[in-house]
Amino acid sequence: MVKRLVTAGFALWFLLTAPLCVGVGALLWLVSAPFDPDRALLHAFVCRWCHLLYLRAWPGWRVRVEGRERLPPGPAVLVCNHQSAADILAAMGLFHPFKFVSKASLFRLPLVGWMMRLMRYVPVERGQVRSVERMLEDCRWWLRRGVAVFIFPEGTYAPSRHHRLPFKRGAFRLAIEEQVPVVPVVLEGTTDILEGDGPWMGARASVRVRVLPALPVESLGGDEAALAERVRLLYVEALGLSSPSKATGDERNPRCA
Repeated sequence: MVKRLVTAGFALWFLLTAPLCVGVGALLWLVSAPFDPDRALLHAFVCRWCHLLYLRAWPGWRVRVEGRERLPPGPAVLVCNHQSAADILAAMGLFHPFKFVSKASLFRLPLVGWMMRLMRYVPVERGQVRSVERMLEDCRWWLRRGVAVFIFPEGTYAPSRHHRLPFKRGAFRLAIEEQVPVVPVVLEGTTDILEGDGPWMGARASVRVRVLPALPVESLGGDEAALAERVRLLYVEALGLSSPSKATGDERNPRCA
């Protein structure tokens, strides 16, 4: 019953405030478009609106963001573990200019999808080779413009907070090819807000967002599979997990992102 009440309250709050966010965001887009083609101002506005109004302001949810100072300026590949739809709200608390890589279905949603398109985020249809290749090209374009990209290398939600899926190699291929640093971002506690896509939301949660030290370009090597596994082991250590499984399936497939 408590989860149903929290979910209903959050849905009402979102329905009341999201149209205002879209209205202000559209106005900001119109005003800033001539001198801000990368939509950095719009991204900064939406990140603060969503993180503060939909995460920090909610009673019973506590959020800590650590290590913002470790985010390098300019192009980088930010990679993050993934367990909940709430991960996006948590990651927005980095308040850093980047382009989210997100499943294409979100771009078709009213309000949310409209803003994602205005901010020029990058869509991908998981499992579709052409879509994955197009996503990689879009990310290369942004990196060459000096803009970071944010990718969930697991590709989908991990089955539980105690497990990590194999990391797909696309994010690490981008970093090696474009010679930009990889920045691991570790999320904890978002499953207490929402398990996967929900629907029910928890009344209490303690969310932690941590930026780990960036892997500099000179340390990346030339093997994307080895780099993916090395970064995955960083998450295993950071999250206190045991006996990481060997990479299988999609991680060995160079055509998977």
